[in-house]
Amino acid sequence: MKLLKLKFFFLPLLLLVLNNFVSAQIQQPSAKPSAAQQAMIKRGYGMFIHFGVNTFTDSEWSDGTTPVDKYNPTKLDCDQWVRVAKDAGFRYVLLVTKHHDGFCLWDSKYTTYDVASSPVKTDVVRAVSDACKKYGLQFAVYYSLWDRHDSSYTNKDPQVYVNYMLKQLTELFTNYGPIGELWLDGGWDRKPSDWGVDQVYALVKKLQPMCVMSVNHTIVNEEGKRHYTRPSNMTEDNKYFFQYFPSEFRLWDPAIVTRFDKKQYLHEGKSYYLPFEHTICLSKRWNWFEKSQPLPARDLDELQELFYWCTYNDNCLVVDVAPDNTGRIREHMANTVIELGKRTGITPGKPLPQNGKFISFNTPVAASSVDTAEGKRLEASAVNDGKLDSRWQSADTLGFVEMELDAKESFNKITIFEYQDVEELPDGFSQIRKPRIQQYSIDILKDGEWQSIYLGDEPMSDCKVIRFPHSYSTSKLRFKVLKATGRPSINEICVIKMP
Repeated sequence: MKLLKLKFFFLPLLLLVLNNFVSAQIQQPSAKPSAAQQAMIKRGYGMFIHFGVNTFTDSEWSDGTTPVDKYNPTKLDCDQWVRVAKDAGFRYVLLVTKHHDGFCLWDSKYTTYDVASSPVKTDVVRAVSDACKKYGLQFAVYYSLWDRHDSSYTNKDPQVYVNYMLKQLTELFTNYGPIGELWLDGGWDRKPSDWGVDQVYALVKKLQPMCVMSVNHTIVNEEGKRHYTRPSNMTEDNKYFFQYFPSEFRLWDPAIVTRFDKKQYLHEGKSYYLPFEHTICLSKRWNWFEKSQPLPARDLDELQELFYWCTYNDNCLVVDVAPDNTGRIREHMANTVIELGKRTGITPGKPLPQNGKFISFNTPVAASSVDTAEGKRLEASAVNDGKLDSRWQSADTLGFVEMELDAKESFNKITIFEYQDVEELPDGFSQIRKPRIQQYSIDILKDGEWQSIYLGDEPMSDCKVIRFPHSYSTSKLRFKVLKATGRPSINEICVIKMP
């Protein structure tokens, strides 16, 4: 009898010790890059894949009521997806396993809203994971917190749905081999505390310690309050706070950080290291899911400059390359992203290529005029502040900005990001960008006189890259608008010295 009592006394104590031991083995975020974060930074460049029921309804978001038999790819070829990724120089593949509609690309025991219940029962998660092993790429998964289909989501007790997520994530993290990253989305639909992020993190780290995890809109202005700051404003360490803790990198889809991006963020008085992962669409229309009608890819110049910008300073980039409703990546999209890899010179096993030396950041700038929009002056200093979402705008149809430079520094490349008018398309996400600037010149001050070194006689396009056959140096550079359809506006002018 005494032995039995002792057994019941020591068993809970033993379980507590074991639980504490397991918890101690789970790598917590810290003030310095962890091994998992270092591995993420080393990968640096991944292919995002949006594919699911939305692919077959020409929509970006659906509400979970789309019939499962709508999912019907007739030429599904997941091997082709990953082969394109390999050929393009990507180092990991980030697959959308479940979007906000709740449709799952694997045979989940916990729902019938999945591929196993559709006309094409291929386990896409397994097929992509296997192809990643075949081609030597890291496999990663996107999983939406928000689920507009499963009944557990509407239960008054949020833990009921958290349990559902934990069971599905256990399937993903035990059945499909190594997973390098978990990208969580849709957190805006509930309070941050209702998602069980700490439980998800503990599960992920228990099953796969080298997987990094984060939630979209990771950081806020004030602790405990949903006041957001743009990633381009994150120029000070230990000023902004976690909205979702634990997280191991920052996400703000599809914003782009400043060139002066900082890495230290606060939670309950402690500082934690967080790199940033960018997400951009290959499509020129900014659609994540491919449409039934083929759409153009973004210009290679813009893609190359965004690649350099987004992988700089230990940050990462994923480019969405979405398969169409046959289940294949369209050839013109595949060709674009493969050519991008060749142009940038990505080499397996070597660090990602970088841009040249920027000589223009935060030097004095003057403008012919400055406009005001939404109660804010759009100052000339925005054109070289290292942010792609700030801008100068002229108060007149014609105008110029003059930028001071160090005359001892030479340059042979200029990159210009023009702010463009946007036409929103019916799906609520896709858009058409329209340039305002039609003709312009780039001039340098030489012996007290302006000398034109470039004259553009066609619209600026999304990103204008000018490569010179030799180097120039000057104390002052001028960008002058000669013709425009509206008040000219520029996000950034980058003056660069390439090796």
